[in-house]
Formats: sequence, C-alpha cells, structure tokens
Amino acid sequence: MASKKNKARSARDANPRKFKKKTSILVIEKTEYVDYKDVDLLRRFMSDRSKIKNRRVAGNDLQQQRQVANAIKVAREMALLPYATRVASTRTGGRRDRDGGRDGGRGRDEGREETTVDAVDTAVDEAVVDQVDVADTDASGDEPVAAGTEA
Repeated sequence: MASKKNKARSARDANPRKFKKKTSILVIEKTEYVDYKDVDLLRRFMSDRSKIKNRRVAGNDLQQQRQVANAIKVAREMALLPYATRVASTRTGGRRDRDGGRDGGRGRDEGREETTVDAVDTAVDEAVVDQVDVADTDASGDEPVAAGTEA
C-alpha cells in the first residue's frame, strides 16, 4: 500500500507563507540573565491583561521563553507584578435591537470603551473626596466645621 501524503502539509509546502521571524527583546538588548526584579523588562512580555505573551508574539526561543515565564511567576509571587489586570468596559453607543443589529450579533464590542479598574477607582475616590468636602462645611457653607466642636 502506498503511503498517502498529508494534504495540509503538501499544500503548505506548495505555497509556504513567507514571514520574518520576530526578534526577541532579549536579543536586541543583549540580556544575558532574566531577573525577576527587572519589572520593566518583564512587563514587555505581558499583555495589557497581565497574561504572559507566547513565544510567537514575543519572538523568544524556547529557553528564553522559559526564563521569562519563570521570572514573571516569581515576580508575581513577590507582588512585583499583578496576576491579572481587570478591565471594565462601558457602553458608549445607543441601545441596539435584540438581534444585535445587521451583523447578527457578531460585533458586540463595537460600542464599548475599555477602561481599567484603576481609572474607575480613581474617579470614585475623587467623587468621595468632593462629598466629604461638602459635608465638612457648616450650614452657611462659609467655614469648615472643626472636628469635635458643635456649631
């Protein structure tokens, strides 16, 4: 019986995609040792949601990727890097039909704006400070009331 060729492999050999392999940041900066304390370097190998980028995206070889991944894990354990960064999405557009519009519900993120939770926390803290400032003034609104004194 003659051996069958794998169609996927033969099609790829007939028309291979030509692409330039990405060069690693470690090679560009001539880094010999990946240190878990070098947070700026390690952040370059993480996504905006604090996931470790894969080898293909980062351009690392196998040994470099293992060093980077282990350094990121140690830095997370030492609380130098976050395990995850939450991203809150808020709607900016109007309300759509129940079926999701003409695209059949595929473009659900179009009308959303992503903001990090830190930005939302900062806005909430500023609002609380404004409320506290209003509460600290007396009824006339002229002078702040000192703690422990009665007006």
